[in-house]
Amino acid sequence: MRPSILRRLLRRVASTAALALVAATLSTAATAPPASAAPATAAVAGGLQQVTGFGTNPGNLQMFAYVPDGLPANAPLVVALHGCAQTSDAYYTNSGWPKYADLWGFAVVFPQTSAANNALSCFNWFDQADSGRGRGEAASIAQMVAYAKQQYGSDGQRVYVTGLSAGGGMTADLLAAYPDVFAGGSVASGLPAQCATSQVGASACQTGTVKLTPAQWGDKVRASRPGYSGPWPRVAIWQGTADYTVNPANATALRDQWTDVWGIGQTPSSTDTLPGNTTRSTYDDASGRPAVQTYSVSGMGHGLAVNPGSGTEQCGSTATYFLNAICSTYHTGVFWGLDQGTPGGGDHLPAPSGLRVTGVTADSVSLSWNAVEGADSYTVRRDGAKVASTTSTTYTDRGLTAGTTYRYTVTAADASGTPGTASPQVTATTTGSAPARCFTASNYAHVAAGRAHTMLGFVYANGSNQSMGLYNIFIAHTLRESPAGHFVLADTGCTP
Repeated sequence: MRPSILRRLLRRVASTAALALVAATLSTAATAPPASAAPATAAVAGGLQQVTGFGTNPGNLQMFAYVPDGLPANAPLVVALHGCAQTSDAYYTNSGWPKYADLWGFAVVFPQTSAANNALSCFNWFDQADSGRGRGEAASIAQMVAYAKQQYGSDGQRVYVTGLSAGGGMTADLLAAYPDVFAGGSVASGLPAQCATSQVGASACQTGTVKLTPAQWGDKVRASRPGYSGPWPRVAIWQGTADYTVNPANATALRDQWTDVWGIGQTPSSTDTLPGNTTRSTYDDASGRPAVQTYSVSGMGHGLAVNPGSGTEQCGSTATYFLNAICSTYHTGVFWGLDQGTPGGGDHLPAPSGLRVTGVTADSVSLSWNAVEGADSYTVRRDGAKVASTTSTTYTDRGLTAGTTYRYTVTAADASGTPGTASPQVTATTTGSAPARCFTASNYAHVAAGRAHTMLGFVYANGSNQSMGLYNIFIAHTLRESPAGHFVLADTGCTP
């Protein structure tokens, strides 16, 4: 029997206790009330199509893709990796990536592993036979990228990879092994690149007990692609503070690893607060452009942060390991620049300089910028969506929500309407307080959505720590959120 076949057979019979990343996760899922279990995956969703014949496929993966109708050539490409015990269809349905593929114009590839590779359908981020350059699963994913570039005309300079949990661990490995392929990555509840080389070592990574210096973490990346000197991928790191499956220490290790690779140190250039009780820390490169960003979601457990709704910043749907807090997909896309469309080049107009906030009220933000020679008009975008086209170099955005943070860019266009390069982003927060929100659900659902947490079988509201009773689907409460991330019991009445 060939060694590769024997190795995969051994994986199939490996005990659940020995599998690194999801033993604790599946234990929790197995004891959870059945009403909240993830539905069985039916036929692949209408917009998601399976692709065969994309390469030699040494990692024995399946390729699925979502390509918006009418997608032009040279559009970006995103590779999205599911977590353990998940499928590409679940990630397609719940993560929010198809929404922004339609809105901003890019293709998404959803690789899928199976129990034939790993007994719990995890990507083998801890096995160098699958996580190294030109090897196994990593090589199969690289072949999917090559296929997308050829068949969809994807821009090879704008390929990005993201993943949850074990998919996050594989994302970090891919960024290290293929820095010449991926311009950026996003690791959600995942692990540093090459943290482990065996299932036993993976347990230590998962619990956060592997302690290395930033230089030692960085060396693991540099050793994955010897001789490579850059440019390096820009990396977003998402982590819930109440994640008991992948210890939050891994987010710190990821930050240390990629800031060291960039040579920029571990002190943030800026820190701000986002919805969902999320703290964002930004680490700029030498040119002042964000190279690494960390997103810490207070009170959130193990999963991908989503925020269902129709707003530009809202996305996804809640399900097992898809937790209601903030749309991580939106903020990741903005970090990568997917909201900016095709970058300016050639004879396109340069980015307007000097974009600044000149005033804020409870419902408005005023902006100004410097004129661009040859510009016929300017497009103002708020959080990636177009809000105005003007011939002026000033604009006041009205009808906003009090106590809310917004992000703006401006693009100049010539007389033919051809847009140039977008300006650097500026941030503005309206005055006043954001309105409260009310949620009525079972205790189990509150915990799954990140509004409450458990301790010794009981549930407590995040922020206020008020006792809500037993952890099950039979006890329901109404929680009032104000400020963001702080929940109080409001069973007698909740006024937004």
